[in-house]
Amino acid sequence: MHSIELREAERRLLFDLARGALEHPPAPPPVEEERLPEPLTRPAATFVTLKKEEQLRGCIGTLEAHRPLARDVAHNAWAAAFRDPRFPPLEREEATAVRIVLSLLGPAQPLEVEDESELLRTLRPGVDGLILSCGALRATFLPAVWQDLPDPADFVAALGRKAGLSPHHGFGDLAFWRYTVLELEEGA
Repeated sequence: MHSIELREAERRLLFDLARGALEHPPAPPPVEEERLPEPLTRPAATFVTLKKEEQLRGCIGTLEAHRPLARDVAHNAWAAAFRDPRFPPLEREEATAVRIVLSLLGPAQPLEVEDESELLRTLRPGVDGLILSCGALRATFLPAVWQDLPDPADFVAALGRKAGLSPHHGFGDLAFWRYTVLELEEGA
């Protein structure tokens, strides 16, 4: 399951870093790791989702843990605000109107499935995040996407479209990994 455990003060620090990143349009803010508690300096993979009036306003993340948790959150918050290609850069006035959701990813586990029906039976709606890979194409859905796509077949089909696959693409050259997420909501 999930290996990251954070105390309330550490969670607040992560939200402070994410919120501070929304104030730095030119580049991600520096993170002084030597001043942080140890759990925030461990490598971690995160996604930062920005919501405005419950609508998506930006979401960027990493799938592999390659930098400290605090730095990953700050960088992904900045990228969600200013580099998500689906949205214009966050305006200064909008920064106070967005709600931040942090998703801390557990390790991705490969799914050894023979066909699509086995994949659909294996998935745990509402629990699993899913990574799809086909050659150079790759996409993921966080577990929160199950709220909008509760049927596993629809979930997988939409993930394939997100990756850029045609609806008629065969199953044979696809690879899948699942992961769990510790989701933290600002103010919750």
